[in-house]
Amino acid sequence: MVRHMFRLETEVDKSRHDLLRRRLRAANTAASPVLRALRGTPGERELPLHLWALDEGGDMAGGLVGHTWASWLHVALLWVDDRHRGAGLGSQLLAHAEATARDTRGCTAVRLETWDFQAPEFYRRQGYDVVCVIPGYPPGITEYTLTKRLR
Repeated sequence: MVRHMFRLETEVDKSRHDLLRRRLRAANTAASPVLRALRGTPGERELPLHLWALDEGGDMAGGLVGHTWASWLHVALLWVDDRHRGAGLGSQLLAHAEATARDTRGCTAVRLETWDFQAPEFYRRQGYDVVCVIPGYPPGITEYTLTKRLR
């Protein structure tokens, strides 16, 4: 058995980060016919999708931040101010994002993550299915990954 010695470094290095990303992308593209077919198509581009709900005074009442990629919408953030919760604003933001992703970007599914104290039941009521549960992420909290097919 041949043993190699490596020097390990723990520093933030943007150029190495970018090099690693390029090399991983190349390896993934070489290994996956699906990713090879996706390269160079409009679906390959990650496009931001942001929605803002403003109250009468122009203050943010809620918002949604996500992006579309490869026929999926990924909702990264969804928030509604306490003063406006229970009025359907979160449902409206989510429905509008789903419609935009489906109707103008050709998305067929959505994914998102939430913690147990946030909104897993809210998302289930919106038609989402739990596909992953990670207890203790972070310690004392459970993270859920949910998905929904767009029709």
